[in-house]
Order: sequence, then C-alpha cells, then structure tokens
Amino acid sequence: MSQEVPFHIPALEQMKRYPSTLFYRGDLSLLSQPKVSIVGTRTPSLYTQEMTRQIAKALVARGVCVVSGAAMGVDAIAHEAAGAANTIAVLGCGVDIRYPAINAPLIAQIEKEGLLLSQFNDGFRATKWSFVTRNELVVALGDVLVVTEADLKSGSLRSVAFAQKMQKPIFVLPHRIGESQGTNRLLQRAKAEPIYDVEQFASLFGTAVESEVKRDDFFYFCQQMPTLDEAVEKFGQRVYEAELEGTIVIDNGLLRLC
Repeated sequence: MSQEVPFHIPALEQMKRYPSTLFYRGDLSLLSQPKVSIVGTRTPSLYTQEMTRQIAKALVARGVCVVSGAAMGVDAIAHEAAGAANTIAVLGCGVDIRYPAINAPLIAQIEKEGLLLSQFNDGFRATKWSFVTRNELVVALGDVLVVTEADLKSGSLRSVAFAQKMQKPIFVLPHRIGESQGTNRLLQRAKAEPIYDVEQFASLFGTAVESEVKRDDFFYFCQQMPTLDEAVEKFGQRVYEAELEGTIVIDNGLLRLC
C-alpha cells in the first residue's frame, strides 16, 4: 500500500498548484539531495543513449539524484545509469502499477532502493493528461532540466515549457542538423545551454566523490567524422567491431555515428 508523503516539499511550490496528495514508495531521503531532471524521446539514437548514460553517471558521482518519468527510452536509460538507489521515478499512474510493462523490473528495483512518486491513488491507470501532470512534477523536483533528445512535437517540449515557467536552467545535447529538431531549435533561439562536455556540465554540482566517468575515446573520435584510414590507424579492429554492432556507419570513406 502506498503512503502519502508526510511533509511539505518546497520545490513543488513552483508548480501551477501544489499537489493535493503525493504518494510514495521507497526512500524519502532522496528528496533532500541535489536533483537533476533528465527527460527525452522514447526512441533515442545510440548517441543519445550513450550521452544520457554518461550524464547520469557523472551526476551521481557528485551526489546528485536523477529524476525522470520512468517512460521508455531516455527516462529508463537515465534511471538505469544513475542506479536504482540514486533515482526518483515520477509516475503517471498509481505507485502500485508497473507502467510501462517493459520497465516493470526497473520500477520494482527503484521501489526497493530509490523512490517512486505519484500524484495518483493506487489503482489509477495512466492517461494522456496524467502524463502531463507527471511531467510538471518531474521538472519541479529538479534543480535543472536536461533534455537529451526531442523532436518538435515531443512531449519533452512540454517539460521545457514547465521549466521556463519555473525559471529553471535548461540544458540539451547538441545534435546534427535534421536530428532532435526540438532541442536544436531551443539552442537556435538561445532557450537552452548546450552540453559539450559531460564532466564540465557535471562539475556545476561539485567534485566527483566516486571514480570519474570513463571517457570512451573511440566514441568521441567518431563524432569528428574521421576517415576510415584515420580510424583504423588509431583504433584498429575496434572500427569494424563498432560497424558490426551498428554503432557507426562507413559512408564514402568517412565514419559517422548512427
């Protein structure tokens, strides 16, 4: 049986209306930690997947709790990378319901080690409007909002609108032209700050208290679209392994990330 949060949460005063009820299962002490909200598309590119993981891990290394909405894609990746004990999952349904079903094991683990929150009673089934309510709560809990990928009609842009009203700092990943057009437009209009370096961004929250995130030099090298010859000279067989894995493609003698 889910319980009501027994105390006032100042961060939620930024919402249009403070929640009349807020149910939870898990560790309420996470609410007292610095928090960053990470959201994005349900169908992230490999680039977005990798960078979302790196951002979440770098934040946790600095004692930051990752907040997201337990949805498929970026949300689930952020929760998993942070580790169940370092994350808050805000649900658009009752806390007793494992939705979406594909994330049921993840949500169950967060219940045991982290924190589940919802504005809805046990047994409540998610609706379109309840996801909007969830998104506002996700944004309100975080000190900043990170959107790692979003198209122009993405629900993540609704989260951006909430962050703007709450005057929260907004950060996004830079993407190539034609990709993640929602976040690219935010950058074009100077509505968000780009994350060019994960460690530099995470350092806004202090010094790492655990081992630093291991930098994958091959991944960063491929972002520069090197020639095949340059890549093979530097990384050898790793190039062909990455091609077989679908991480990169070789096009007209150039390497690029998928």
